[in-house]
Amino acid sequence: MSEAVKLKEITPETCVVLGTDKKKGRNISVTPQNTASNFLHYGRIILDAGESLSFENETHETGLVCLKGTAAVSTHDQTFTLNQYDALYIPRDSKIEVTGECDLAEISAEVENQYPLQYISFAEVKKNGSLSFDTGGPTTSRNLNILFGKNVEAGRILAGVTFSKEGHWTSYPPHEHASMLEEAYLYIDMPAPNFGIQLVYTDLHKPELAQIVHEGDVVLMPKGYHPNVACPNGSINFLWMMAANREGIDRQFGVVNVQPEFAENGSGLEASRK
Repeated sequence: MSEAVKLKEITPETCVVLGTDKKKGRNISVTPQNTASNFLHYGRIILDAGESLSFENETHETGLVCLKGTAAVSTHDQTFTLNQYDALYIPRDSKIEVTGECDLAEISAEVENQYPLQYISFAEVKKNGSLSFDTGGPTTSRNLNILFGKNVEAGRILAGVTFSKEGHWTSYPPHEHASMLEEAYLYIDMPAPNFGIQLVYTDLHKPELAQIVHEGDVVLMPKGYHPNVACPNGSINFLWMMAANREGIDRQFGVVNVQPEFAENGSGLEASRK
């Protein structure tokens, strides 16, 4: 890890942002200035039918993920249609226009270099066994889908969506990757009264964070192990988003340290490394 990167502490005040899906328009909820991230930024773009907005991402590479509805995203003289869980990687120094009745997650990080504009079809991701796969055991089953991974050339950001089975744990066995990547979970597709419990800890006997989460909430993991569990009869589903500490070098999905007590059967992420 670069000596310039100092890992921030895990506290409820800096690692939990509630209700990020409550405001219309474009709203940024996670930045290094107001949370425990060093590089990761997250926001939401929520528009009604017939509405549009424009912005410039300046020094940030940007990933847009469609959570609901349909969005038309125009940039670099091209227009892309994003349906649920489709994604678009947009290089830094870009002008971006979003139109349509839609709900998008905006993930970004500051980078030095420009990388290619790329559209990611969720339907195509589902066809690739190293980007979309089922993993876990009898009580930890989930489906994991990588949207911005080895399929996309980028500087810092990685992202995807994970869907659990009812009442199951995910991100299990517990793992951490703080020397390379910081992470945040945005909880999605969990209609009330569904909820989950998110843990973030460096010592299981003294967990720094044990947070009840609902759809629209975000929990950051600047360091530490971070398993979670769904409520009975409900699932815990989330958009995971990461930013590499060192541009390019640390941008690797599936390179994790499993909590030693639970490491016997691997990380559950091995399929992504194929």
